[in-house]
Amino acid sequence: MPEKKGGPAVRCGGIDVGSSAIKVAVVEEETNGGELRLLAHGVERIRKRHPLTVLQELFQGTIEDAGLSREELDYIATTGEGELVPFRTGHFYGMTAHARGALHLDPEARAAVDIGALHTRAILMDERAKVLGYRMTSQCASGSGQFLENIGRYLGVTLEEIGPLSLQADDPEACSSICAVLAETDVINMVSRGITVPNIIKGIHQSMAGRYLRLITSTRASGVVMVTGGLAADVGLLQAMREAAAEQNVGVEVRAHPLSVLAGALGAAIWGAFRYRKLAEKGVSLSA
Repeated sequence: MPEKKGGPAVRCGGIDVGSSAIKVAVVEEETNGGELRLLAHGVERIRKRHPLTVLQELFQGTIEDAGLSREELDYIATTGEGELVPFRTGHFYGMTAHARGALHLDPEARAAVDIGALHTRAILMDERAKVLGYRMTSQCASGSGQFLENIGRYLGVTLEEIGPLSLQADDPEACSSICAVLAETDVINMVSRGITVPNIIKGIHQSMAGRYLRLITSTRASGVVMVTGGLAADVGLLQAMREAAAEQNVGVEVRAHPLSVLAGALGAAIWGAFRYRKLAEKGVSLSA
């Protein structure tokens, strides 16, 4: 059973409110800068429900999984659209949170690509997760998770099936459009021409990978690039990004982690612990 609040460890909750899903991470960090432990985590799709209702249920369930009550948390940090959370202690910008979460998941990472439901952003950072620069996709959704989900729905496959199907492609069909609406029209034409589902999906993955790679190179990133966000679990997209980097001889190594989807929530929780300690050093008492 964890020690109660006021003991040697700092315990924080991180909440990442996205456009389509909410992610929660509860961490415990030694005050001497020692090991950081992930006590519990959770992810829940919003699915047309009120985001505040979803996050309250998810957050309560996650802290119970951690064996804690809300009162035993030293800091509750939010990111994304988390400013709507009434019980937060503090809020952190998404790029800052994703950079810190990516670095925790892979200490060799020097850039992160956060692929969200509506937007994608490449974040350049240093060895302390300080954000050095960033680039974002335009307002068009063709490089986003929502776009890929829409395509999957048209093709009759789930988001979880898209990645493995992409790996089965033997003759990918190029999808040249960068507009979501026109790209969906391309897909309809492909289906009518008898192009197989794996080859359609792989062509889309290649198009998305090319856009992501341009974002990454525009930040002048090199070395390990960590993919965060929900599409980090798409093995077909990761493979297309690695192939694009190799074909263009770009000096980056694309990596992902099984907990990449939690990078924002995890990073927010870690920054929360950092801020809690800094304020405590100044004699400022916080109550989550």
